[in-house]
Amino acid sequence: MTARPYVLLSAAMSVDGYLDDTSPERLRLSNAPDFDRVDQVRAESDAILIGANTMRRDNPRLLVNSEERRAQRVADGKPEYPLKVTVTKSGDLSADLKFWHFGGDKLVITVDEAVEKVRATLGDLADVVSVGPDLDWGLVLDELGRRGIRQLMVEGGGTIHTQLMAQNLADEVHLAIAPLLVGQPEAARFLGAADYPGGSTARMKVLEVRAIDDVVLIRYAPKERG
Repeated sequence: MTARPYVLLSAAMSVDGYLDDTSPERLRLSNAPDFDRVDQVRAESDAILIGANTMRRDNPRLLVNSEERRAQRVADGKPEYPLKVTVTKSGDLSADLKFWHFGGDKLVITVDEAVEKVRATLGDLADVVSVGPDLDWGLVLDELGRRGIRQLMVEGGGTIHTQLMAQNLADEVHLAIAPLLVGQPEAARFLGAADYPGGSTARMKVLEVRAIDDVVLIRYAPKERG
C-alpha cells in the first residue's frame, strides 16, 4: 500500500482565531520574517494544497518565492516548484485565476459529478482527477501518495483545516499568531465546530513555540494527544 503524505497544516491567525476580516482586502496577519519561514516550508514540501473557496477569495499564486530555495530543490532532483493542488466538490473554478498561470504542475482533485466540468474549464492548465462520488479525504491523500507526495502543506481555508483535524489526518500544525483582534463573527476562522478526536479535554503535544518579531509561531502534533 502506498504511504500517504505527511500532512502539515499552516495558518496565520489573529489572537481571537480569525484567518481574515470581512473587508475586501486580504488582512495581512504575518510579518516579513514569518512569510520567509512559510516560503521555507513550501520549499521543503512536495505539494501545497488550498481549497477552491480560498483560491476564489484570495487568488494566490502560491509559489516558492526564493530563487535560492528553488535552485536547491532542482539541485536535490526535485521540480523547481512543489505540485499545487486544489480540491473542489462543485467544480466551480475559473481558468483566469493566478493559481494556474504561475509555478509548476497543478492538480485538481474533485468528484465524479464535477470532473468533466473542471476538465472543460481548465483544459491543459491542470491535471484533473476524481476520487469517486464523494470528496473523501482519505482517498485524496491516497491519490497524492501514489503521485510520490511525501509532505503535503495545507494552506487553507478553514473548512479544509477543520475537516482534516476532525478526521485526525493532520500530522503537524503550524500556527502563526498575529497580535491582532478581528472580532467579526462573519469572518473566516482557522477551525470551525466539529467532533474532534478525543473531545475537548485531549491535549495536543507542543513541538515548538517561537517569537518571530511580533508574531508567535506554535507547532503542534495533533495525533499526539494526552
